[in-house]
Amino acid sequence: MVALGLIPSLVITTVGRRSGQPRSNPLLYVPDGDAYVVIGSNWGQAHQPGWAMNLLSQLVAEVDVKGRRIPVRAEVATGAERERLWQLLVTEWPAYRTYVQRAGGREIRIFRLVPVGRGDAGAGAGE
Repeated sequence: MVALGLIPSLVITTVGRRSGQPRSNPLLYVPDGDAYVVIGSNWGQAHQPGWAMNLLSQLVAEVDVKGRRIPVRAEVATGAERERLWQLLVTEWPAYRTYVQRAGGREIRIFRLVPVGRGDAGAGAGE
């Protein structure tokens, strides 16, 4: 786990959409049940973060949380679910509101990363 202050953090590893190589990035997250909620804010930059683009091209990844490596399936939040998760995120890290303003209208995606177990029937979905 990467310590980024008091807010929970994880390292996400995606597969590069062009290179096919593993790409790891530290992210803040908020828990939602057994899932991890992350946001592609890119600190408010005008472009999408690479990890989010990689995740969109292949909705599977691995997260390292507190030294545990966990395979996950990503769900892109939309509608009422997106609003619910947004509230969780800004409660934990209010600066996300500023990042949205800085991004100049770019859609900032919110992902819910759901652990997939070895016996989970959906574990191969999206691969």
